[in-house]
Amino acid sequence: MVTTVSELTRLWDKTLKVINNKLKGDTNTQYFFADSYVYDRTGNTLIVVVSRLVNKAVIEEKYLDLITDSLLEVQDEKLDVKIITKEEADSKLQKKVAEIRDNSNNVTYFENARVDPQLRFDNFVVGEFNKEAHNAALYVARNGGTMFNPLFIHSHSGLGKTHLLCAIGNEIKEKRMPNAKVLYITAMNFVEDYVKFVKGDKESQSLKDYFKNVDVLLLDDVQFLAGRVKSEEMFFYVYQDLINSGKRVILTSDRQPNELKGLEDRLVTRFTQGLTVSISEPDVETCVEILKQEIIKAGLNVDKFDANVLYFVAEKYSRDVRELQGALNKLVFVSLSLKDNETVTMDLALKTLSALKGGKYIATQLDEQKIINIIADYYNLTPSQITGKDRTGQIVLARHLAMYLIRKHLDVPLTKIGKTFGGKDHTTVMSALTKVEKELKTDKQLQSALDELEKKIKK
Repeated sequence: MVTTVSELTRLWDKTLKVINNKLKGDTNTQYFFADSYVYDRTGNTLIVVVSRLVNKAVIEEKYLDLITDSLLEVQDEKLDVKIITKEEADSKLQKKVAEIRDNSNNVTYFENARVDPQLRFDNFVVGEFNKEAHNAALYVARNGGTMFNPLFIHSHSGLGKTHLLCAIGNEIKEKRMPNAKVLYITAMNFVEDYVKFVKGDKESQSLKDYFKNVDVLLLDDVQFLAGRVKSEEMFFYVYQDLINSGKRVILTSDRQPNELKGLEDRLVTRFTQGLTVSISEPDVETCVEILKQEIIKAGLNVDKFDANVLYFVAEKYSRDVRELQGALNKLVFVSLSLKDNETVTMDLALKTLSALKGGKYIATQLDEQKIINIIADYYNLTPSQITGKDRTGQIVLARHLAMYLIRKHLDVPLTKIGKTFGGKDHTTVMSALTKVEKELKTDKQLQSALDELEKKIKK
C-alpha cells in the first residue's frame, strides 16, 4: 500500500501525466492542477493540495472522476480523493507540529537535526571547481525517481559540501515535496543516537523504524563511521532500506568512496552505485566572487575594499572556503571602524590578517626592493632594468626570478607584485611564476643561479 510521502509524490506525478494526456493540451483546464501535490493519505482517501480556493471549487465540481479514474490506471488500488487548499494544508501542518511539541513523552531521534535555511542554491557561488557537484545536486533536488541514488559528494574540508546538502534539502521542501521528511545529520549524529538506542535511552522507538518515515537523508562526513563496527552495521541496514524503498540519499565525505578505509566493502560498493562527484580547490576568480557576495550580505559596499585586497585574500585562502570566510570577517570588522571615505588598503589587510593561520605579515627587513637589488647585482643589471619593460632575454629571466623569489619569501599577492614590475596584471605574474617552476625542473644552470640567489637573500 502506498503510504510514505515519497511513494505518494511519485503516485501523484504519474497520475498528473495521465490527466494531462487525457486533457490533450487543454491549458485552461491544466491550470487548475498547476502546483498541486499530495498532502497525505487517510485510509483509502488521498488528500490533494491545490494552490487556490477557485482551483478547489472547479476540480470538485468537474474533475474528481477524472482524478480517481487516472489514479486507478496508475495503480490497482481504488482511492477516493479529497481536495484542500494550501492554506488548509498549512493549518493542518501547524496543528501536527503543536501536537508533537505538547507530547513530552514522545521520544524521538536527532531532536536537534535541521537543514540550515540560509544554505541555498541561490547563494552558492559556482565556478569550474564545483560546477559538476552543483549540477548534480541541483538535478537530484529538482527531479524525482531513483537516478543517481545515492549522490556522493567528496572534497577537502571547507569547500561547500554541507552547503550543497542543505541546498538540496531546502529545494526539495520548497519546490517539490513540501511535506517530505528531510533529515540532515552528520555521521557523528548517527553514531551518538545509535549509542543511546543501544543503552536503552530511546528504547521506546526503534532506530530502524524512525528512518522508515524519512524521505530524504542528507548525511554529512560519512567517513566518521569508519571503525565504529556496530554503528556501521546499523547504518548499512538503514541505508539499504532507504535505497530499496526508493528514498533519496545524499552523502558527503572528505575522500572518494574507494579511499574510505575502515568501512566495510559492502557499504563502499553501494556508495559507488549512484553518482560520485568531487569539488576541487576554487580558482582565484571564484574566490573573489565569493568574497564580494559575502561583503554584500554583510550590508557593506564592495568598493570599501581595495580590489587588490580581495585578490590577495582569494589567492591566500583559496584552499579552504571557511578560512576565506574567516579572513573576510576580520577585514569586515576592521572596515566598520573606518570613515566613510576610507577603504581597506593592502597594508591594513596585511596587518589584520597576520595572526591568522597561513597569514604572514610582510613588513620585515626583507622587502621587494632588496630582492630586486640582489638579482640586479648578480646579473650585472640595474634595478630599473628588472622592473622596466625591456624584453631582452637576460633581463626577462632576471625579472621572472625576481617575481618568483618575492612571491616565495614575502608571500606578496600577485597584484602587488605586478605593480612593482610596471603595473602588470596578476595573470602575467602567474605566467612568469609557472614558467620559472617548469624550467627549474630541467635547467641545471637556472637551479644553480637560484641557489646562489637564495644564499644572498638569507644573509
